[in-house]
Amino acid sequence: MAKPATALARELRRRQTEAEVRLWSRVRNRQLGDLKFRRQVPRGPFVADFLCDEAMLIVEVDGSQHDDRLSRDVRRTTYLESLGYVVMRVRNYDLLQNTDRVLDHICSSATAPKGPLIRPFGAPSPQGEKGSLSRRLGV
Repeated sequence: MAKPATALARELRRRQTEAEVRLWSRVRNRQLGDLKFRRQVPRGPFVADFLCDEAMLIVEVDGSQHDDRLSRDVRRTTYLESLGYVVMRVRNYDLLQNTDRVLDHICSSATAPKGPLIRPFGAPSPQGEKGSLSRRLGV
C-alpha cells in the first residue's frame, strides 16, 4: 500500500538531496524576498519540493532520475498548475553550480504579477495556446 502524502513528505524532509539542502538553507525563515517557503508539502497526490503559498509558486528540484520520468513530471506539473500554482523546475546541477542565479530567478518569478498571460492582440504564444505557464515563464 502507498504511503499517505504526509508520511512521504516527512520522509522526504529527512533525506534531502545536497541541492535541496542548499536551497532550503537560502529560502527558509523568509530569507528570499521575505517570502514564506515550506519544503516537502503535500498537494493532492503529490508532494511539492518547495512551496510558497503567498506567491502561488512551487519549486521542484530535479536530479538526473527525472530524465526517465518525463511523463510523470508532466502529469504532476499539470495537476499543480490546475491548483493555480506556477511550477518552476530547477536541475540539481544548476542549483549547485549557480545558486545565486537560481535564487534570483525564483525571486523574480515569485514577485511577478499573477493572472492570465496578456499578449497584444494578434500576437500568438510561441508555444501555441496550450503552452503551460511554467514553460512561458522560461522555467
